[in-house]
Amino acid sequence: MLHINDLAYRVQGDPLFEGATVAVNKGERVGLVGRNGSGKTTLLKLISGELHPDQGGISIPRNLRVGKVAQDAPSGPTSLIDTVLAADRERTALLAEAEVASDAARIAELHERLATIGADSAPARAARILAGLGFDEAAQQRPCGEFSGGWRMRVALAALLFSAPDLLLLDEPTNHLDLEASLWLEGFLKGYPGTLLLVSHDRDLLNRAVNRIIHLEQRRLTAYSGNYDRFERLRREHLEHQTALQAKQQAQRRHIQAFVDRFRYKASKARQAQSRLKALARMEPIASVMEERTVTFGFPEPGRLSPPILTLEGAAVGYEAEKPVLSRLDLRLDMDDRIALLGANGNGKSTLSRLLAGRLKPMQGRMTRSSKLKIGYFAQDQAEELDLEATPLQHMARLSPLETETKLRAQLGRFGFGVDRAEVAVGKLSGGEKARLLFALMSRDAPHVLILDEPTNHLDVDSRQALIQALGAFEGAVILVSHDPHLIELTADRLWLVADGTVTSYDGDMDDYRKLLMEQRRQERARQRGEKPKRDQAVSKKDRRRAAAEARAAVADLRKACKGAEAEIARLENEKTRLEAKLADPEAYDGPTAALQELQVAFGQVKQRLAAAEERWLELQSALEEA
Repeated sequence: MLHINDLAYRVQGDPLFEGATVAVNKGERVGLVGRNGSGKTTLLKLISGELHPDQGGISIPRNLRVGKVAQDAPSGPTSLIDTVLAADRERTALLAEAEVASDAARIAELHERLATIGADSAPARAARILAGLGFDEAAQQRPCGEFSGGWRMRVALAALLFSAPDLLLLDEPTNHLDLEASLWLEGFLKGYPGTLLLVSHDRDLLNRAVNRIIHLEQRRLTAYSGNYDRFERLRREHLEHQTALQAKQQAQRRHIQAFVDRFRYKASKARQAQSRLKALARMEPIASVMEERTVTFGFPEPGRLSPPILTLEGAAVGYEAEKPVLSRLDLRLDMDDRIALLGANGNGKSTLSRLLAGRLKPMQGRMTRSSKLKIGYFAQDQAEELDLEATPLQHMARLSPLETETKLRAQLGRFGFGVDRAEVAVGKLSGGEKARLLFALMSRDAPHVLILDEPTNHLDVDSRQALIQALGAFEGAVILVSHDPHLIELTADRLWLVADGTVTSYDGDMDDYRKLLMEQRRQERARQRGEKPKRDQAVSKKDRRRAAAEARAAVADLRKACKGAEAEIARLENEKTRLEAKLADPEAYDGPTAALQELQVAFGQVKQRLAAAEERWLELQSALEEA
């Protein structure tokens, strides 16, 4: 369906792709991954025809409909629902023609085609997509121009999904979404009927919505079957195998060279020495594994404070003279708290974050905090406040003018700014580097609490993993707002639900929250169809816990089988590593040939059993997800 052949493309003379080749088959859901700046967005532009390759080609069937989110968000007086409906150009054209057509035969043809493409059900489909992306029934009737840029980008995404192109190109679609909309999009893409090419750093989205990964690295494209976790494992094994092969080859070269050096001047062995010297010259060197530079994070260690470090009692918060956004707030924060805020955009998560960070004052009630409490606050829109002409070092010096340059550089170094990047103008930094600069700035005084409002929008998968590890090592409290479920699951041990104008503790995990959202959407669709809610739909918290417990019990056998398969994979990987080490040992080639052959056969058998065990694990994981 999509063929990329020997692709080359340069930006200002520097090669971004060289000899890149890969194919995407019809119906595949593909995740395109790679470090920030590796060229993922550029590749989508090349596929969509916005850019043209310098060499090679991209082949797509002539009549294939390729869809990509428009760069300009929709605006103006047109309602959201009509904007989305207009994305189906064929339906729009047929309806317009049907209104003015007078020929009976042509009218019949128009109505037959409208029935074929499901024109009658189109408004309902458009409404479901908009609802999934966070627009309620009233909002769908409002003009696009009344919404902010981020919300209008959601409308653009909704229009693209509604148009259902044969090849759907998505570039970081969750960046403008909250967690609830991200979870809906995950389910939508998992069942997408066309072909999907998705650029994302959202690990859960890449694990649940795609069945193939294309990795962009060192200007080339490499395809892997399966989801992101499987890609990571296969790539790690490939790198380990390449390292072992290189070690083995170097041992062989040393062995041959030692023979040559010993016998090249001895008449009885001269011919053999010469033959081995030629073999050494013909031996193709195996390239060393060149790992890309890994980004690291490191938050300074805060001083200890007595609990509680912050409390809210009967508090309300809002903006100026307006009605409070949140009220009835009775919350407590301790040094060891790791809390994620759940709730749809507009419910008040950022407002609560600003209150806790001291950016807003309570409109009523009381907020008590330790006199020594220091808070680090990260908000994604703070990147717009950075001085594009100044360097990271200058930013740090402005905020901490009494600190030595050595200490300022040490703080920048915690977040990946070495000597070379610390003195580059901010305007020349990537989005991920700007985010890391904000982390360095907000944590410069060793805060006791980190309040992170959507910290991952411009971080790639490896940087997100580095953030998770840094938060795990941090000894203070964390308040997190994120659309990345993977980050929440590995960072937070408590969940607060921001909804209905207040904040309550959520008794459940992210899987429970997914189920809650699915049930709420099912009830909303039933309400729109005019159905009365069933008596058992008003599920109490206790009932939800019981249902969750029953569901967990139902899949207990699958979980046990998965763990068994994982243990088998780990055992086989250890065995494989042991055999690789033996094969890399030069002494293995000095001993009996039969022993070496036996070692090689055992290595091949272990690889086969490992591949079978991985396939079994994937089958069990799929069954577990479906359950």
